[in-house]
Amino acid sequence: MRLYYTDQFVLPLPDGHTFPMSKYRLLRERVLASGLVSPDSLIVPNAATDSQLALAHDTDYIAAMSAGTVGEQAMKRIGFPWSPLLVERSRRSAGATTQACRSALADGYSVNLAGGTHHAFQDHGEGYCLFNDSVIASRVLQSEDLIRRVVVIDLDVHQGNGTAAICRDDPSIYTFSMHGAKNYPLQKEQSDLDIELPDGTTDEPYLEALAKGLRQSINKARPNLAIFLAGSDPFEGDRLGRLKLTKTGLAERDRMVFEAVRVAGLPLVVTMAGGYAKDVNDTVDIHWQTVRQAIEAAS
Repeated sequence: MRLYYTDQFVLPLPDGHTFPMSKYRLLRERVLASGLVSPDSLIVPNAATDSQLALAHDTDYIAAMSAGTVGEQAMKRIGFPWSPLLVERSRRSAGATTQACRSALADGYSVNLAGGTHHAFQDHGEGYCLFNDSVIASRVLQSEDLIRRVVVIDLDVHQGNGTAAICRDDPSIYTFSMHGAKNYPLQKEQSDLDIELPDGTTDEPYLEALAKGLRQSINKARPNLAIFLAGSDPFEGDRLGRLKLTKTGLAERDRMVFEAVRVAGLPLVVTMAGGYAKDVNDTVDIHWQTVRQAIEAAS
């Protein structure tokens, strides 16, 4: 199984910035230390091209982001200061999900050790997201006649508003988002299936809702490929999550997704999406157990 990583593109962040970029490097190190995959299974992806980005984003937005002319307010909405490295890393992350989709078609499973940038809209970014890797990857493979239909299973604690908006009139990409009802973003978009959860939701009701959501989304999507945004932020110790899932509950969440796609006979791509635990090692633990299940499912 192939895994793609972009953590070597370290972003220059302002002093005191709390976004946990270190989780990506720590996760890759955990994967390598496990011995479950060979080092040559970890691959640095190619950057997504302008033409690939344009399958999901306006060309004016791509040009402005690439040139650094998007403006201060637009970058504040994203949450990062602009830099050429930020754009390169975002292109690489979209490229990683695209290459992971190709690998999943060949091998059954693949993982982007980053990705899940679901707050990126057609004409702007927000919430730490510049380019929407799930939509870009889906449309690249569709343009090459490798797949026709995709189901995006978004289990980050925040709604995949950018994905929902871009795919609003695209029946070939089915968007399923299960997220906190009162969490970011305040203004929700309409996915094909939204399951909104109250603050403080624990393992049992979460997993009950997920079982229904997986059945409905896979049945209605009739997909050739699944993309799973395996956010660790529903965790009870997450600073931005507001739900109360345990690590055991999140492991069961992952198992349920892997089982549902196995039964449906779908290739699966996993992306990491969000994770903001008070202790970054908790975030890495949760992401690692997702990756480990993917590796074991592929073996």
